[in-house]
Amino acid sequence: MTDFLVGLYPWTKAFHIMSVIAWMAGLFYLPRLFVHHVEQAAKSDQIDPIFQMMEVKLLRLIMNPSMIATWVFGLMLVFTPGIVDWTSIWPYTKTAAVLAMTWFHHWLGYRRKDFIKGQNTVTGRQYRLMNEVPTVLMVIIVLSVVIRF
Repeated sequence: MTDFLVGLYPWTKAFHIMSVIAWMAGLFYLPRLFVHHVEQAAKSDQIDPIFQMMEVKLLRLIMNPSMIATWVFGLMLVFTPGIVDWTSIWPYTKTAAVLAMTWFHHWLGYRRKDFIKGQNTVTGRQYRLMNEVPTVLMVIIVLSVVIRF
């Protein structure tokens, strides 16, 4: 099995990078949609369903599949012999940041459900601040993998 993963390593790495890019794009964009949803939907009842449609499609068609692919290809990389040095700190910092990114993804999903129920309590300013979370986590992940401290 491990020989199979070694042979697939370049492909696994390439698909992991592509799925991470797609996931990150959604993690950056969905909170921005929420900002505009909060700030514009109050002005017009016709805008709310449009924002809800955009948010659900982004989450279900782009973010969820790319998060799953990121995890699948990432775990394949973890189980590929010689890729992860478990005596270093970087695999643990990356893992913590990826778990936090996954939590953030799910937090956004719950906020989308709040919009559907008409129970959103988060302000546009708070969504703007939360939009920085994936950036901070991305920095931790990239530095962990590239610097390998």
